[in-house]
Amino acid sequence: MPTIRSVTSSISIQAPPEKVLDFVADARTLPQWAPGFAQSVEADGEHWLVNGQARVALEVSRERGTVDIVSVEQPRRGVFTRVLANGDGCEYLFTQFFPDAMSEEDVQRQVAVVEGELETIRRLTQA
Repeated sequence: MPTIRSVTSSISIQAPPEKVLDFVADARTLPQWAPGFAQSVEADGEHWLVNGQARVALEVSRERGTVDIVSVEQPRRGVFTRVLANGDGCEYLFTQFFPDAMSEEDVQRQVAVVEGELETIRRLTQA
């Protein structure tokens, strides 16, 4: 089995954890905060069809504050996120995995994209 590297990005958000969790747990918001990944999202039974082709599941645990966005065909492939209460606001953590064969430049490019997405989530949920 190939080695996998993980990178976790996080952001502080001055909004109730429930508000952030509700926002990221709604697949229909993906084009608002992750347009590079999802230009369009439509229901596909209990799953979601992203850009008319990728079938994803949003696995949400309100009890644990988690929202995992995973491939229906390969459920270990995806991103794994968590909302943690922090005073009057929260922290939003976003973990993604990269194969070791991926170049450091490509990893950093994707991490930068995610950091921009996290800023968008903060802007949209603090309002």
